[in-house]
Amino acid sequence: MMPEQLTSDATEKRPVVRELLARDDDFSRYDKIRALWKGHSLAEDGRDLPGLISTLTSDCVYELVQTGHRWEGHAGATRFYTELLTAFPDITFSLTYIVIGPQGVCEEAVVSGTHVGSWLGYEQTGEKMTWRNVIFFPWDPQAELFSGERVYTFFPGEAGPPWARS
Repeated sequence: MMPEQLTSDATEKRPVVRELLARDDDFSRYDKIRALWKGHSLAEDGRDLPGLISTLTSDCVYELVQTGHRWEGHAGATRFYTELLTAFPDITFSLTYIVIGPQGVCEEAVVSGTHVGSWLGYEQTGEKMTWRNVIFFPWDPQAELFSGERVYTFFPGEAGPPWARS
């Protein structure tokens, strides 16, 4: 992404950020957000796509921020997970950090998986890969569900595989 695009993106999102900062820190909301995140994570670990999708708003958006890939709605989220789990059937997420608040959840995880299927248009390599993800789960206070995921991916060393580059 070019500097001008970054500046434009920040300007466009300013009203959204102000709304997020204005949210109160009602602890009953915290408990709901935490419980939903736990349900989402357990469904993901158990490969329970209907359970996972039930934690998302119907207009959810999954976004790989660095590449610009997006999947929209429940159908898009289902495609995202189906493609990811087909490409990396042994994928694991090892949580290393988490923050939960009225805006949603931010988690950091070390991710590992063997690339055995096509992912983002790139054919399988057969390699075992390990990388770090930071994932934002934005909270929709009206629906009391997550409105998707914003995923940032970081590979150790070199730039990583082509599908991880911006």
